[in-house]
Amino acid sequence: MRTQAQAVVIGGGVIGCSILYHLAKLGWTDVVLLERDELTSGSTWHAAANIHGLHDSANISRLQHYTMSMYKELEAETGQGCGVFQSGSLYLAQTEAREHQLRLQAAKARLYGMNFHEITRDEAERLHPLVNFDGIRCIMFEPDGGNVDPSGVTAAYAAGARARGAEIHRFTPVTATEPRPGGGWTVRTPKGEIATEWVINAAGLWAREVAALAGITLPLQPTEHQYFVTETLPEIAALDRRLPSVADRDGEYYLRQEGQGLLIGAYERDVRLWAEGGTPLDFAHDLFPDDLERIEDNMMRAIDRVPAAGTAGIKRVINGPMIWSPDSNVLMGPVPGRPGYFTCCGIIPGFSQSGGLGLMAAQWVIEGETQYDMFGWDMARFGDWADAAFTRARVKDQYAHRFAIHFPGEERDAGRPVRTRPVHDVQRDMGARFGLNFGWEHPLFFDAGVEDSAGFTRQPWWESVGREARMLRETAGIIDISNFAKYRVTGPGAEDWLNALFANRMPREAGRSCLTPLIGVRGGVAGDFTVNRPEDGTFWVIGSGMAERYHQRFFDAVPRPAGVELVSMTEALCGFNVAGPRARDLLQGLTDAALDGASFPFMRSKRIEVAGIDCLALRVSFTGDLGWELHCATSDQARLYAALLSAGKAVGAGPVGSRALMSLRLEKGYGSWGREYSPEYWPQELGLSRLCKLDKPFLNRDALLQVIDRPAREELVCLALDEAAVTASGADASGGEPVFRDGAGIGRVTSGGYGYGVGMSLALAMLKAGSAAPGDRVEVMVLGRPHGARVLEAPPFDPAGARLRA
Repeated sequence: MRTQAQAVVIGGGVIGCSILYHLAKLGWTDVVLLERDELTSGSTWHAAANIHGLHDSANISRLQHYTMSMYKELEAETGQGCGVFQSGSLYLAQTEAREHQLRLQAAKARLYGMNFHEITRDEAERLHPLVNFDGIRCIMFEPDGGNVDPSGVTAAYAAGARARGAEIHRFTPVTATEPRPGGGWTVRTPKGEIATEWVINAAGLWAREVAALAGITLPLQPTEHQYFVTETLPEIAALDRRLPSVADRDGEYYLRQEGQGLLIGAYERDVRLWAEGGTPLDFAHDLFPDDLERIEDNMMRAIDRVPAAGTAGIKRVINGPMIWSPDSNVLMGPVPGRPGYFTCCGIIPGFSQSGGLGLMAAQWVIEGETQYDMFGWDMARFGDWADAAFTRARVKDQYAHRFAIHFPGEERDAGRPVRTRPVHDVQRDMGARFGLNFGWEHPLFFDAGVEDSAGFTRQPWWESVGREARMLRETAGIIDISNFAKYRVTGPGAEDWLNALFANRMPREAGRSCLTPLIGVRGGVAGDFTVNRPEDGTFWVIGSGMAERYHQRFFDAVPRPAGVELVSMTEALCGFNVAGPRARDLLQGLTDAALDGASFPFMRSKRIEVAGIDCLALRVSFTGDLGWELHCATSDQARLYAALLSAGKAVGAGPVGSRALMSLRLEKGYGSWGREYSPEYWPQELGLSRLCKLDKPFLNRDALLQVIDRPAREELVCLALDEAAVTASGADASGGEPVFRDGAGIGRVTSGGYGYGVGMSLALAMLKAGSAAPGDRVEVMVLGRPHGARVLEAPPFDPAGARLRA
């Protein structure tokens, strides 16, 4: 066994072997995989191994299609069979919402050149004569869908990795992972130790235990999961071809051919957690006792859909473990604060995603960043607040609703609340409906008479949000912005360190602020921040709350000089944005500070007292309107809120939630990190190049220099959707909808909604450069159907910024 390696992969399931293969394929051949038992132990060996390409996320769809297309190539390369059956998949919609989802996925497939299209009932019956299609609203067909052999795929990845120089050691448990003083890790096993630059935890069911060796806690929880295989069905035995699989997700089961019978699996509501205290180390190719009564309802729905399934006996039952994250997505990426430690754990559709996960992991480790924005899978999306109780509650909810539609903006109640601010109960009593942001509860809207809900069409709270947005545009509104990430940077070298981190030049005078991008490894926009200098020697940095742990990696990448301190103040400080044409009137009665435009200009800051409370006041507003951000000690939040609400009554102002804020920023054309601002896009594509000062060094400046003078591939534009189309469908764009012009795909919506202040259905979209000019007509595929739209010359609200600077 090698004593040194570029990377050590822990875990010999399909994901670990794929990562090893892709590391070697990308040029790292001095790599080792360690498996405590035999390859495929744990979840891999008993997986149903279905493969499908479409996902609600475009990037995950790309990775799933990469995975599906590479299996036959892997067979040809290695000579190891992967047991690939691609007889296609039928996707059925029983409900209107499911029809919307499938039509939207079909539109995305068309945009990205994937094969997923609607077929008629007659066509479907010819493809699968055993299915009863009564009650089905629409049918989509994916010709490349199917299944693979779990052991064959894993063996093929392993063979491909070995052929490129990688080592695999079975029956070699890892007993310790220890950081080395000079960087990297020591991995200890009973057969010896390995010094390595990277530890990659792909240990599946044992990911928690492996992480604990490095002092890391991962929010993961295993469950039981059952499927069964029937005896031979004469109807299948008589066929000379293989039947397509059936995705009837409204029925909460999956079904495909296995041999000459059927394989039927279910995600039942009666969830069984397993190994809550830790996965047994002696568990390997083991299963749980059968418990088919638990999935009886799902089984009966499957039999109703495929009556022949009810005529055959059961050949075998598989009841095995799966390990889940709180949102059922992968926990992937370098662990912040643990240089050289990478996780890739909690994968559910492993055989649809194994290739893509292996490729992304290898890119991240070798190149420092993935080619696609993977924040939805980034393990940094969770913090210490995602404890065992939260994880268990969320996993039960995710399992029980595995096939439910995850609507745009949907909020799930399981495991909440986790973190609340002092005003939470006050806001609740005022009718607030809450969302979750990096563990924090924050108001979405205020209306005691309307419950929160989610869907592709306008929801009952649509007008409640509209009242808040119009109130702010007409008078003023008070927005809780406490969940913004806030950092204090102090010390004699603070300015130099921040200049070495961010692309813009830091404020040189006290009381000034700047907006600045953070540049990623490939020259894209990895974050956007407001940096304020309230006094000499101190800076405040404000960024995305959900990305606080993600951005820690970038902060750690620039060494801080002695005496420079970076402290997260997100818990210690709370904040409110007071915005709208009468924001100055509202605040002036609470402070002696001069707030007129000459005394307190846009993008300036001051320490002021508001209702006797010390606040850092910043003249800035994400609403695009006249406004101030007020940041105070958390202990003062309740007093400040009460004073603002009381003063607001005099001018007709009140509380405003985050959904109204999203509408207001759309009217102004403001991008948002995680939607418009992404490492996939260069600054010039987002209108941010003016904020990049290339005459100074900063993090990843060399990468930016490689791309900054290139023509934009895509451009961020604002679209106005036709009112008649939106009224007819009852839906606005929400994000992800493809955009077409003259039948050709030219881009996608990044954010969408209704602009209540301007009376327009709006969307921000990334369109291929030169594909559409201001005034041109395009089609936005809302609900998967074309909605006419016009490219705007400028954002519809206050394009000159007169209100913002008033």
